Amino acid sequence: MITVSELTHGFDGQTLFKDVNLKFTPGNCYGVIGANGAGKSTFLKILCGVREPLRGDIILAPNVRMSVLKQDHFAFEEYTVLDTIIMGNKLLYDTMKEKDALYMKEDFTEEDGFKAAELEEIFAEQDGWEAESNASRLIQGLGLSESILYNMMSSLSEKEKVKVLLAQAIFGNPGVLLLDEPTNGLDLAATEWLCDFLMEYEGTVIVVSHDRHFLNTVCTHIVDIDYGKIKMYVGNYEFWYESSQMIQNLIKNQNKKAEEKIKELENFIARFSANKSKSKQATSRRKMLEKLTPEELPASSRRYPFVGFTQDREVGKDILTVSGVSHTVDGVKVLDNVSFSLNKNDKVAIVSQNDIANTTLMKILAEEITPDEGTVKWGVSTSRSYFPQDNTPFFEGCELSILDWMRQYSKDTSETYLRGFMGRMLFSGEEIFKNVQVLSGGEKVRCMLSRMMMFGSNVLLLDQVTNHLDLESIEAVNKGLCAFPGNVIFVSHDYEFVQTIANRIIDIQPDGRIKDYSCTYEEYVERVTNG
Repeated sequence: MITVSELTHGFDGQTLFKDVNLKFTPGNCYGVIGANGAGKSTFLKILCGVREPLRGDIILAPNVRMSVLKQDHFAFEEYTVLDTIIMGNKLLYDTMKEKDALYMKEDFTEEDGFKAAELEEIFAEQDGWEAESNASRLIQGLGLSESILYNMMSSLSEKEKVKVLLAQAIFGNPGVLLLDEPTNGLDLAATEWLCDFLMEYEGTVIVVSHDRHFLNTVCTHIVDIDYGKIKMYVGNYEFWYESSQMIQNLIKNQNKKAEEKIKELENFIARFSANKSKSKQATSRRKMLEKLTPEELPASSRRYPFVGFTQDREVGKDILTVSGVSHTVDGVKVLDNVSFSLNKNDKVAIVSQNDIANTTLMKILAEEITPDEGTVKWGVSTSRSYFPQDNTPFFEGCELSILDWMRQYSKDTSETYLRGFMGRMLFSGEEIFKNVQVLSGGEKVRCMLSRMMMFGSNVLLLDQVTNHLDLESIEAVNKGLCAFPGNVIFVSHDYEFVQTIANRIIDIQPDGRIKDYSCTYEEYVERVTNG
């Protein structure tokens, strides 16, 4: 258990959170949410002792081991994968190395024998004899071959390192597990394995994530950083989000049928408390939800951008025909004889474990590159807007303000119109005069989305649009694409995003060929999982 007492922290005179009192108990998973800059990662760093708070105490129960997901992917380059994983339990790793060094001594003394006996006892208590098989089980669960256990970390790809560091964090079943964006870089199978692992985990899990499916699946509680406070709520992210929206509406309409709104909230709580969940904590969570009252539900100060795409004209009968497209990148054929056509109302998710293949296909569809073989033919009635994964060329070396950058793409160039448009995308006041080169990743994405909205296109092409966005912006983009009446082709690793938008899945296989599924993402996952 972790107890947070009177915690206060901030930077440069600005308070992130003040007088926080919380308890994190075993058997629960706590999802930490908040707008960008609210202090989510800082809070985790304070919990694990990496950063000292301005005031307050963090009390970890005696004899409880805490493990933290490392963010430096190059910190273990000189170690084997096996050693890197076992380092997740420092006591076991240090004992193992000291024991090995002792047995290597040529002049092994009686005193060394007593020391070796002590070390052997610690080694056994820490499950040292099963360390290699446990590490192998974790690696295989995350989709890697156990044959890499004796490879050097320096020989691994970035995605493989991400999985090894995750295995390191959960190795040896620590009592408390702190995870900052654990699903970043994970493929579908690895994410599902992690979800299953955490739902059966008996310790305390505290996680920061922008993955709504992950938060909905594993979380028993939501820890919300807002209004300079940190509050804990029972339930997963979906419950928190919907109840937050309902409370906001209730606050706005306090004098308008307040009784009806309260009744609506009570029905909402009852509906959620009756929901089934795979989590073994479902029963206790339902009991807690049943005791909730509307006054205990969250109200948020967060602002959501408005993302809404309109089409100037509908597409005709012929939209897109892709015939025999093949393409090679750095000597590897990532697309091989790809053929498909686009139908009216299709919203297509491109999925693959190979991000290069995904992006290559998107660039070909956007006519940014020409395929080595095959053709791409767009219908004469189509107009396309493309969101590239790398937006650097749109901002690098650009000396324009946000206002003037937007003006380049707007039919109405008046400042009044542009100010109103940018306000809905959360650019207001003097902020619109900021040079676009100094914008954050999330701000640049909002600029790119604004640019797309101004075109009135009937086909949208988006490659990893949720990268760099906070949960509020992801929700807004999600709603905007669901409501868009035209065609969408997109790449995303966000389960909830794909499930709620796509009605068709194109899966690029490792050999560069495709499999085409006319179904939702959940149905696709079921088909792939069940063969």
